[in-house]
Amino acid sequence: MRHTFNTLADILEYSTYVNAGRLVSDFTEGGQSYTFTQFREKCDELSGLLCTFGISVSDKVAILSENMPNWAVAFFSVTAYGRIAVPMLPEVSPNEVENILSHSGAKAIFVSEKQIPKISKERMDGLCLVIDINTFQLLKAEDPFYTCDGRIKVPAPMDIAAILYTSGTTGNAKGVMLSHRNLCWNVTEAWYAHKVGRRDVFLSVLPLAHTYEMSIGMLYPFAMGASVYYLQKPPTPTILMKTLKKIRPTAMLSVPLIMEKIYKNSILPTISSSKFLSHLQEHWPLLLYRLVGIKLKKTFGGRIRFFGIGGSKLDVNIESFLCKTGFPYAIGYGLTETAPLICNAPPHKTHVGTTGTAAYGVQVKLIDVDPETGQGELVVKGPNVMLGYYKDFKRTMQVKTADGWFRTGDIASVDKKGRYSIQGRSGNVIIGSSGENIYPEEIESVINFMKEVNESLVISRDGHLVALVQFNDGLIDWNLEGQDKFMEMIEERKQSVKDFVNSKVSRFLKINEVEVMREPFHRTATHKIKRFLYQDKKRAADAKDGKIDDAAKTGQKDNRKES
Repeated sequence: MRHTFNTLADILEYSTYVNAGRLVSDFTEGGQSYTFTQFREKCDELSGLLCTFGISVSDKVAILSENMPNWAVAFFSVTAYGRIAVPMLPEVSPNEVENILSHSGAKAIFVSEKQIPKISKERMDGLCLVIDINTFQLLKAEDPFYTCDGRIKVPAPMDIAAILYTSGTTGNAKGVMLSHRNLCWNVTEAWYAHKVGRRDVFLSVLPLAHTYEMSIGMLYPFAMGASVYYLQKPPTPTILMKTLKKIRPTAMLSVPLIMEKIYKNSILPTISSSKFLSHLQEHWPLLLYRLVGIKLKKTFGGRIRFFGIGGSKLDVNIESFLCKTGFPYAIGYGLTETAPLICNAPPHKTHVGTTGTAAYGVQVKLIDVDPETGQGELVVKGPNVMLGYYKDFKRTMQVKTADGWFRTGDIASVDKKGRYSIQGRSGNVIIGSSGENIYPEEIESVINFMKEVNESLVISRDGHLVALVQFNDGLIDWNLEGQDKFMEMIEERKQSVKDFVNSKVSRFLKINEVEVMREPFHRTATHKIKRFLYQDKKRAADAKDGKIDDAAKTGQKDNRKES
């Protein structure tokens, strides 16, 4: 690596010096571009502004906004000068905003016009400074303090850089304290996994407030002198396809859901509707894979060299297909608590079903291993592991082993080449009638392979396995709900799922009941389904019909203890 970074101040100082006139970022349609020099000047200016209004060393500054070049400017203007950033996902509810601002003690906030209504008047009155992130104009400010006198602190590696709040899949919010060393080490890990440089172009489609996009999609390209483009509109298929042709990215990050939808909604229908492609699939599958691979790369602009997939597990059937096409996908595994990278498999070094080997400089092992299955809880140690949970020493100690390893809560196995396979969350494990460990993700993978199924969730109720299934759009005419014909069709759909799954899985994995979901599942920022919403029958019924309230969506009022 050309340069070793210990703090975000190091990254800002180094990269803005060696890449001075090069483009840092812009919107895909233009309008908010920065060269590295302009970026540094704006950061200096904003840091001075924060100082003027008394936002000093170690003070918390929240960021609540959609992705944009100014998001990165706001983040560096806080962290690289000794303050602490509190990023919030744009999907958060007003209730969640209130809780995060209150718990963190944030004194100031960068906020977009769209997100302002989420801040209550009482909370707004309690903030010293409110800045419009689109224009960097002051929306609210107390009298200038001049307490900092323009001076700032050079942060140390172990200083807190950011506190990231996450409700996870159980709805129990926590503030993860990430140090400068944590975030900088992820830049190092990323470089050893896949090297990028000044000629690389990133397209950002995931929320910057999540460590996955923040570390690998923002800090890494910034440190290496690459450029990043941001969408101003939601990444719908139409907008995304148009943008890919225009920007022609060499790298981008994704979650499995995006690739799974491309596979099920575009690739499979194209093959099945073409006699020629269907013939190739039956007689010359290798040629078919090659043609699909060429088409896929062209779809992504023709220059893609790195397509990172993380956040949750990719369906093995889809991954197997991707692997055969030669598409340059990469698999990564990590958590917010590890900023996030733990394991990775770079393009053309992936192995279907595994999440790769331990990332550079990170120690990984399994504990409490079941001698029969070889599965155990994955634990990690290294410079990527968080400082702890903010104001929550008890919970911090619960995720640390006696000898200092961080417990991920994920059950995994490892092969002879050191490649880890994640089976599921330890908190999601269902104990079968004979004491078997059932990982619902395994059954869901089988269900989701059905071409008529969009997504699914498997839970346990009264000792029975229940599959909640949402079918593809247009497959069920909900306008006929209540009619005899509708009920017959629903029962046929349920039975087809049950028959298909139970013919593919072992005895103790067979499902007893299928429920059809009308509305999409509620998800976290990385598109993991919020399982806790569906364990209880009443809450599941409300979620199924789209009647769940805002507090339940965010999980802020769920008092369950996270496993």
